[in-house]
Amino acid sequence: MNEKRAVFESMPVPKALRMLAGPTIISQLINLIYNAVDAIFIGQTGDAYKTAAVTLAFTIFMMNIAIANLFGIGGGSLIARLAGKGHTEKAKGISSFSFWASIGAAALYSLVIWIFMYQILYGLGASENTIVFARQYVTFVIVIGDIPLIISLTAAHLLRNTGYARQAGFGLSGGGLLNIALDPLFMFVIFPKGMEVAGAAVATLLSNVISAIYLVAVIIRVSKHAPISISPRDMKSIVLKDTKEVFTVGTPSALLPGLFDVANIFLNAFMAMHGDLQLAAIGIVMRIDRLPNAINIGICQGSLPLIAYNYASGNHERMSEVVKTARIYGIVVSLLSLALFQLAPGVLCGAFMRQGTAGDPAMAQATIVFAIRFLRLRSLSSFFPMLNYSTSYNLQAVGDGRDTFIHAVVRILGLYIPIMYLMNVLFGSDGLAVCYAISEALSSVFVLWLFRRWKKSHVKMGQDRA
Repeated sequence: MNEKRAVFESMPVPKALRMLAGPTIISQLINLIYNAVDAIFIGQTGDAYKTAAVTLAFTIFMMNIAIANLFGIGGGSLIARLAGKGHTEKAKGISSFSFWASIGAAALYSLVIWIFMYQILYGLGASENTIVFARQYVTFVIVIGDIPLIISLTAAHLLRNTGYARQAGFGLSGGGLLNIALDPLFMFVIFPKGMEVAGAAVATLLSNVISAIYLVAVIIRVSKHAPISISPRDMKSIVLKDTKEVFTVGTPSALLPGLFDVANIFLNAFMAMHGDLQLAAIGIVMRIDRLPNAINIGICQGSLPLIAYNYASGNHERMSEVVKTARIYGIVVSLLSLALFQLAPGVLCGAFMRQGTAGDPAMAQATIVFAIRFLRLRSLSSFFPMLNYSTSYNLQAVGDGRDTFIHAVVRILGLYIPIMYLMNVLFGSDGLAVCYAISEALSSVFVLWLFRRWKKSHVKMGQDRA
């Protein structure tokens, strides 16, 4: 544990951040790739209806990020703070509670989706052209496969916050690489023609099962000498007040992706009013747009345990250095991505929709034209999402659930959805594509003010500004 402690306490901040964030970024990118691969392979059919169906199903899939954040980030942040104070046994109890509570939440979510699947999919904007394909994907990935998916995501959060970012990254990355390998096998060999969406879903299910098994095995192995555990016996070391602290940070951490999922429901519904091709196009764009977000969230997740540990141990100077370093890395990534999206949108969008003889070539071409225009507009947000994610994670790391909650509500309910409605009325589908950039810019100003206010209240004057 001395080596792990050095990462948190004495290693130069850029090196420590790279050590913790590097595996996380890699796993985020590979998971981004394997989610994109489903869409890319499905796009090779040239059928925009199947692409639109996966866009709808993806909204349901992404709600799992909220569940994993509730227990993974809520529990992980508390574990890191407890470790910073030397409370190892209590940290183990929180870890076990977070793990088993996430499984219960996953079981409940999959049950609700199973019972109300048709109502939910039609409510999200499914049409008679897309409902069959959307149902295939949701049945395998969510109804059957939600528990292993949540286990993978939550276990990775818990491992990352106890210094095992490399193992967490390997588990998620391995599952992603397996999914990439299995997709063409199940879509074009095992399943018959016309069942490509179901084949992609089964490949995703199997890869999540393997990832979950690996990450659970890692936790069991390292629990002998680390503040992490999944043994129910370790929950004896905590009381009700301790579990409430998990929800103090976990709830707003879950709220943000949950609200983004709600916002995407609105976005899909508004875009579906303009046509299935526009819906398919925005689905392509949102997958491409996840590239900088995936890297930046990896940076933020890598910085969270460093910030939490040093805040709890009283080393506020090191904490501020972590904040500044992570922010600089993220802004560089965002600006490079902006250049890529503006200069080569056709190459990126074309990878998701085949224009050859499969399907309807004219329909595929029209979908790509919409996607190129939408990508150029949506990517104007540039580095503003990074400022929002970074500052929100900083507040979560120090246990400030109230301001994290306020930011999430203002970001989505106060800005994004109202601006989305207004821009749709004024500019139609193009307005829907650009509304994200406007709302993120305004939200970043608000959250930076929240964090600066927190620092004035909790960190001594004269320290380095974040």
